[in-house]
Amino acid sequence: MPTEPHLQRVWVVDDDRSVRFVLATALRDAGYSVDGFDSAAAALQAIDLRGVPDLLFTDVRMPGDDGLVLLDKLKAAHPSLPVIVMSAYTDVASTAGAFRGGAQEFLSKPFDLDDAVALAARTLPSVHADEGAAAEAVDAAGHGTPELIGDTPAMRALFRAIGRLAQAPLSVLVTGETGTGKELVARALHNESPRARKPFVALNTAAIPSELLESELFGHEAGAFTGAQRRHIGRFEQADGGTLFLDEIGDMPLPLQTRLLRVLAENEFFRVGGRELIRVDVRVVAATHQDLETLVAEGRFRADLMHRLDVVRLQLPPLRDRRADVPQLAETFLAMASRKLGASAKRFAPSARDALRAYDWPGNVRQLENVCWRLAALAPAETITTLDVEQALSQSGRRSGGQSQDWPALLAQWAQGRLAEGAEGVHAEARETLDQVLLEAALHFTHGRRAEAAAKLGLGRNTITRKLGPGRRRQRSAPGAK
Repeated sequence: MPTEPHLQRVWVVDDDRSVRFVLATALRDAGYSVDGFDSAAAALQAIDLRGVPDLLFTDVRMPGDDGLVLLDKLKAAHPSLPVIVMSAYTDVASTAGAFRGGAQEFLSKPFDLDDAVALAARTLPSVHADEGAAAEAVDAAGHGTPELIGDTPAMRALFRAIGRLAQAPLSVLVTGETGTGKELVARALHNESPRARKPFVALNTAAIPSELLESELFGHEAGAFTGAQRRHIGRFEQADGGTLFLDEIGDMPLPLQTRLLRVLAENEFFRVGGRELIRVDVRVVAATHQDLETLVAEGRFRADLMHRLDVVRLQLPPLRDRRADVPQLAETFLAMASRKLGASAKRFAPSARDALRAYDWPGNVRQLENVCWRLAALAPAETITTLDVEQALSQSGRRSGGQSQDWPALLAQWAQGRLAEGAEGVHAEARETLDQVLLEAALHFTHGRRAEAAAKLGLGRNTITRKLGPGRRRQRSAPGAK
């Protein structure tokens, strides 16, 4: 088994929480293990406890010791530690002081995230090939813990908004199509907030029967109803001091909306069947894929509850509107799936990445993740081709408009990709794959009845038997097959 490459540690020291969050996210996506600190004192204490990182970014102007004082202390104790100084004040005194103190580089604010990541890569020695970066990004995100990933303008704006809102104790409404990652936004708001050490509790209100939802939210006392044999602590109590994420809030029944509004206004409630007043300190983040204004107009959602939840609204873009993020997402999901399945590492051919980017992704990021799991499990070779992608997409349900039906264009794209890879015998490979796809489809359609499948395809039964081969003949026997 090959040795796992060293995951380089990068620390970001800045008293501006939004800067820490955005820069740390970009560096994690690039494959680094990242920690953030709000002061020089906190960073120095962490070095005493955890050792020296591989690279440190620091702001200049911070409460307590500023960045230049931190730089002096670091260089005195750890002269080989590379330090990148950041500042919005790019006058001669600041830049000269940074370099005089031993800074490796000076990064002017506001900076482009690509430039910051490229600067980190130039400062640090490379420890992995390009194809391994996605796998290490999974480790940086917490051994496969899903995180928001993206480098498009829409996602950068979202990261900045999360960084600013995390500190504010405001209710947030997250909107977006199904599968765009609304819970990940809620988790990011929690993880970057002062509540991060307290519980994060999630509840999909659409997945709980309406008659049980009240008990699930607020808990119940023993004997409150038939089957309630013992006290049950609800989600509000479980999330006390932390964050409660209510997904698909638009599906909540009207009577329960009234009770939720009262809890949000007063931070207190009674368990079902209880007489003890329970007080909690919970930040509520709600999410929906529905248009709440339309539900209000139709009388299906309370306007006062919508306004209580919608203090700040974050809109997640659909994946088709940030196609440039698709390759990075796909590589990360593929690496995660391969590890969890214990399969050999796989990578996408350039043409396969192009095919993923061109797809409309009606199921958004969730659909892309599912497709990558399917490819990790079923793709026959280490390099995933356009054909592999198309087969995986054909099994993922809904397709993207007319594009999915234009299979000659997809075949041409696949052929160009294979030729660009230097493959030989492309014609034979395509014919063999075409035969197998058609035969599999016909046999599936006829429930394994070969004579009927042959007739549907306009072939003789012996032709099907010959093309399937002896091994496939044995596999194709099915209950009721003739």
